[in-house]
Amino acid sequence: MQNIVGIDIGGSHITMAQVDPEKREIISSTYVREHVNSFDDKETIFSAWISAINKAAHDLAQEDLLIGIAMPGPFDYENGISLMLQGKFYDIYNVNIKEELAKRLSVSTEQIHFVNDAAAFMEGEVFGGCVQGFNKIFGVTLGTGLGTTFYNGELATDEDLWDSPFKDSICEDYLATRWFVNRYQELTGEQISGTKDLLDKPSEIQAQIFDEYANSFAEFIVKYVDHYKPEVLVIGGNIAKAYPHFEARFIQNLTKNNINLPVKISAIFEDAAILGAASYALKKLI
Repeated sequence: MQNIVGIDIGGSHITMAQVDPEKREIISSTYVREHVNSFDDKETIFSAWISAINKAAHDLAQEDLLIGIAMPGPFDYENGISLMLQGKFYDIYNVNIKEELAKRLSVSTEQIHFVNDAAAFMEGEVFGGCVQGFNKIFGVTLGTGLGTTFYNGELATDEDLWDSPFKDSICEDYLATRWFVNRYQELTGEQISGTKDLLDKPSEIQAQIFDEYANSFAEFIVKYVDHYKPEVLVIGGNIAKAYPHFEARFIQNLTKNNINLPVKISAIFEDAAILGAASYALKKLI
């Protein structure tokens, strides 16, 4: 069996596990999650990453170890170079992360593969999640940001629709967690942190906010997603956990626009990017 580790790197964490490519699942006993501050200096960041990887891969032979890494953009995924300048990971801007990791882990650069984090979510859902067997799939991650990805039957791509024009602003302003926070404050003058808090509030305010969100989400699908003609829509991210509260209105709006799109909710959520990063690395190996 191929020795493989899937890694998900975010602005505040690194999460990883060994993956069983035959069972298409994470080996849960190897799961590692560590806090990493993306505002730290280069050496602190790399030290934290290497420490975490060594914990997850301590029992694997280095010579045939395969590492798949899901990484936010902007990023040169082929060469492994960070192009992020907006605050997070500022100190590793233009650093060849692939070479740094290979050197510190004593492996070849050819054993390390990077993939966009939204695309990794999709690759994970195709490999071992809720859309196995489908060929044309559109994926959306709804959380602190908006991720969009399309699977064409071979590879997932990052569609990068978060800042596309929408209503009087951009898509992310209406579909990410901050919309719930801002809208609840507009209506009540009170603070919530997201959909989890909203579910503890009176049913009338819940219904109003979820209905408005469903309207916006359906409008987004009509405007940007329908032209892909996907067989299925897969949704991940924390807001997806509240999907039953806006499902009926969302589907009703799609139907009004003659869109009959099956919707699947991720069953593996945070693990999808780990599984996807590993499966992407396996594809590069073939």
